[in-house]
Amino acid sequence: MAARATITRFPVDNDALEESGILWGVTISPFSTKDENGNPPVYGSDGHLLPRCENCWAYYNTYCEQEQWAWTCSLCGTLNGLDTQAVARYSLPESCPENVSSFIDLELPMEESEEMQARPVYVAAVDLSSSEEFLELVKSALLAALEALGPGSLFGLATFSHKIGLYDVQGPIPVVKNVFIPHDSDGTVSMELQDVMPLSSFLAPVDTCKDRITSALETLRPITSWERTSGAGQGLDGVFLGGRGFGSAMESLFNYLGSEYGNTFALARVFAFLSGAPDIGAGQLDTRRYGEQYASRREDADRALLPEQTPFYKDLAAVAVQSGVCVDIFAVTNEYTDLASLKFLSIESGGSLFLYTSTDDSTLPQDMYRMLSRPYAFNCVLRLRTSSEFQPSHSYGHFFPDPQYENVQHIICCDSFATYAYDFEFANNVGFSRHTSELPMLQIAFQYTVVVPPDELANAGSNSTRRAMHSLKRRLRIRTLQLGVAHSINEIYDSVDSEVVLLLLVHKVIQASLEQGVREGRMLLHDWLVVLTAQYNDACKLIQSGHGGSTGVHIDVAFSQCPQLQPLPRLVFALLRNPLLRLHEEGVHPDYRIYLQCLFSALEPSSLNRAIYPLLTSYASPDKQAYPRHSLSRAALITSGSPIFFLDAFTNLIVFYASTADPSLPFPPPQDCLLRTTINKMKQERCITPKLSFIKGGQDDATAFENYLIEEQDVEGSGFTSVMGFVSFLEEINQSTLEYLK
Repeated sequence: MAARATITRFPVDNDALEESGILWGVTISPFSTKDENGNPPVYGSDGHLLPRCENCWAYYNTYCEQEQWAWTCSLCGTLNGLDTQAVARYSLPESCPENVSSFIDLELPMEESEEMQARPVYVAAVDLSSSEEFLELVKSALLAALEALGPGSLFGLATFSHKIGLYDVQGPIPVVKNVFIPHDSDGTVSMELQDVMPLSSFLAPVDTCKDRITSALETLRPITSWERTSGAGQGLDGVFLGGRGFGSAMESLFNYLGSEYGNTFALARVFAFLSGAPDIGAGQLDTRRYGEQYASRREDADRALLPEQTPFYKDLAAVAVQSGVCVDIFAVTNEYTDLASLKFLSIESGGSLFLYTSTDDSTLPQDMYRMLSRPYAFNCVLRLRTSSEFQPSHSYGHFFPDPQYENVQHIICCDSFATYAYDFEFANNVGFSRHTSELPMLQIAFQYTVVVPPDELANAGSNSTRRAMHSLKRRLRIRTLQLGVAHSINEIYDSVDSEVVLLLLVHKVIQASLEQGVREGRMLLHDWLVVLTAQYNDACKLIQSGHGGSTGVHIDVAFSQCPQLQPLPRLVFALLRNPLLRLHEEGVHPDYRIYLQCLFSALEPSSLNRAIYPLLTSYASPDKQAYPRHSLSRAALITSGSPIFFLDAFTNLIVFYASTADPSLPFPPPQDCLLRTTINKMKQERCITPKLSFIKGGQDDATAFENYLIEEQDVEGSGFTSVMGFVSFLEEINQSTLEYLK
């Protein structure tokens, strides 16, 4: 459980917070196996016996003062009694994880009703209203998935177009049974899928049926144009609609799987492969809203294309959750698919949204394998508690709040990369005491379930008759942190973590973009940096006005006296240049913007930092690094004189050989060199597979590399006024700060 605060020394009161201009909050990666310093938790059992405060319900921890029969809560200061069982346990303090470490992970007892045979269930739902290239890519991805699935897993193959296809692969040859999808938006599928094929026939054990599943995948073909027309209905204005009944197929599939939720499985994962927008049946989407009509109506396209056009998929996500289903959507298309509407089905059911604009160089198979190879937790509850002086004000991330309890979030499914964020505010006007030793406290409690494979149970020495079964384990992970208090603005600035500040900024501008449009998001970001610059200059007494008023004022826009703040102008500049906040008229596809919103709002701070402001390093040769970091400009390339450059933009990795590079240098770099080792390590550590490119300057098209040199003036030659170099940007911030100070 990694937790990082925007500032490690908290402001003493609300006045100090406002005077600093800095964001105050924390990011949490609850299922991360280690904390932010690389330390693992101390594991134990009997989590249900852990004492809790009678006043604030915080858990007993190493920061609590303990007497023989009582303990004082480190969060609220309440004195709590200990029962005889706890007194006996704590007479040997080193034997209890909660007395040894402030980061613990304890097993909880399962109720008898929860002790079930919890076989992992995976279902692929494949779009047949697609192309041969799309299906070949999906087949490759599913073959990779089959290799990653553990023993005892069940796998089901379904297809959708103008009909739903269910595959039975447990016989000698694969059998597919179809049911047609009504084309009107309020129509329901005529038959329950359980009546078409029993679920026990549909879900095949991977151990014994892998070859037959592979054979079934080979039979997948796109529906012909004749089938598509005959299966579809006439739409508006006499235009024939296609045959992609995605919404109806998902609804039927969830009801189908839901019948065995809590019996055969505790969580089923559905992989939905989509090649375009749903256009028949329930949940069909009108893609005509993406077009020239917005220009003629003078509507803000950035604002018009971000909200969903129907609540259907948001409601369907709730059905998925009730059925024990988590949905991952893999959209492989360069056409407008309205991910703004579809995204809710994935992110609100605990899944992910992936977008691939081409089948040619798609990393879909690698992403599938990577996603299924890493552990995940489900049915999670995340609770953040604070000491009484402050409290969370907003929460951000792919979770949903508990309807009854404050600051309790539910997470359907989460892996070790998933990250969530909170803003803080003072609970009263008093703030933190300047004269006592009581320091700000945070406690994060994360309750979660994991599926334990049979081999792990066998190693643990459990009953041999149950060894062939997967079982559920419920665990409680608790992290308690003590932070400092800053007694001056400079102390606040010296404790800033710019990566965490960026993460909170990204969440805020995404929220502003969705509610008020991209322009509003850009303005919010710009204004925040202006206010921070003004407050910093004021706090550091840097504003020295001449006789001519503000015209003679020098503003330090580079934060030259505070190293911790220095990355922020570049990060804000890069965020403004990112497709997340670029305007629609600059050619940013609305689906790509939605994909970035979903991706960025789940990343941990260091990964997000890399995605917003790429890292450019140089190499003297494939085996020798020259400089660890360059600014993103052509000038940096020229002045360094290095022959090889490596750019890490999180989703893209580019190796660029300068046109002046010695021809004897091997291109591309050999597999056993330092550069390749670095690249392979980065690829292994990512939550998604970055796309790797090699470009030889002077021979290959270098546009993909040069587009990342964002500090240049008007890199793309697009002529838009919003495209400015970093120096011009600082000048503009300088002017805006002067205006703000008037």
